[in-house]
Amino acid sequence: MVRKLSFLLVALIIMSLVLSGCTPKPAEETGGGEEEDVIRIGVFEPMTGANAAGGALEVEGVELANKLYPEVLGKKVELVIVDNKSDPVEAASAAALLVEKEKVAAIIGSWGSSLSMAAGDIIRDKVPTVGASCTNPLVTQGNDWYFRVCFIDPFQGKVMATYSYEKLGAKKAAIIQEVNNDYAIGLAKFYTDAFKELTGDDNAIVAVTNYNTGDQDFSAQLTNIMTANPDVIFAPGNFTESALIVKQARQLGITVPIIGGDTYETPEFIEIGGDAVEGCVFSTFFTSETPITKESEKFLEEYRAEYGKEPAAVTALAYDAYILILDAIERAGSTDPVALRDAIAATEGFEGAAGIITLDENGDAVKNAVIKQVKNGEFVYMDTIEPR
Repeated sequence: MVRKLSFLLVALIIMSLVLSGCTPKPAEETGGGEEEDVIRIGVFEPMTGANAAGGALEVEGVELANKLYPEVLGKKVELVIVDNKSDPVEAASAAALLVEKEKVAAIIGSWGSSLSMAAGDIIRDKVPTVGASCTNPLVTQGNDWYFRVCFIDPFQGKVMATYSYEKLGAKKAAIIQEVNNDYAIGLAKFYTDAFKELTGDDNAIVAVTNYNTGDQDFSAQLTNIMTANPDVIFAPGNFTESALIVKQARQLGITVPIIGGDTYETPEFIEIGGDAVEGCVFSTFFTSETPITKESEKFLEEYRAEYGKEPAAVTALAYDAYILILDAIERAGSTDPVALRDAIAATEGFEGAAGIITLDENGDAVKNAVIKQVKNGEFVYMDTIEPR
């Protein structure tokens, strides 16, 4: 009886070994980024948390691009989308998952400069990464594995300072900034520097007040600003808090123009702010009123058919990040990390949905800025500003 059980046990072990040998290996054992007839591109975006609306807009653009351009080098392109939960620590973990476990060939992301910066050391020397709308200069600075298809904040800050001075006739400005947001702090600084230069007055910024992500009551900050009597208020920050700031400012009787940056362009800014955000002006990356390239026209037609609405600028940028990566893979002839990184870095005159993309020595796109205004509950195009 013992001998029969021993033989049975041996037979079971041999059978399990044979069956395990026939089982497909997981992605981390088979190369992930370029497995047989599949090339995998990672996407890390805030799908939950404070920045979820922005992340969702970028994912729309990537998914549409993948639908229209599902193959490269004769292989299917598979998206691996992970949630960075609007948190820098989670963003680093999401990037590590894509690099170490999923073995993706390239990465797209993230909405929010702080989230992108958190992934910088993770992707360095491993996986080339393209940001869509992360505008803080530190995202790509000193990291030749990180690129972006949008302009950066020194230009955006100057655009809005020039608008304040030339279009609004402002001589004094106040700033209310999201103090734990790298994007907001950086953009406020570049606006400040440009506005002081334009006015020739080192005291042109008459008030600077801070708040934290998630704050709901801004009465103290706004009261300080009201006392300073500025001609314009510059309020860079996340769309939720920015909308509440504008709403509460109007309730306090503050009537001066309130302007901001690209984060205003989400449906939630208008939904939360309501009538109070009417007239708010901000800088952004793209407008559907003036298609720039043939790819712009294709993107707009397909997006409207797919989603039944007008696209946000960051959606067009995320679309561009995807098609630029595919173009670079074709030029490199493979997904070898170094070859792909070098091909992305060499991008020049590439026709994207949001305009022509040429990357500079820092991996940043040299692009025009668009100025929009909230009018009748919609984002309305005002002007296009070229770098100068």
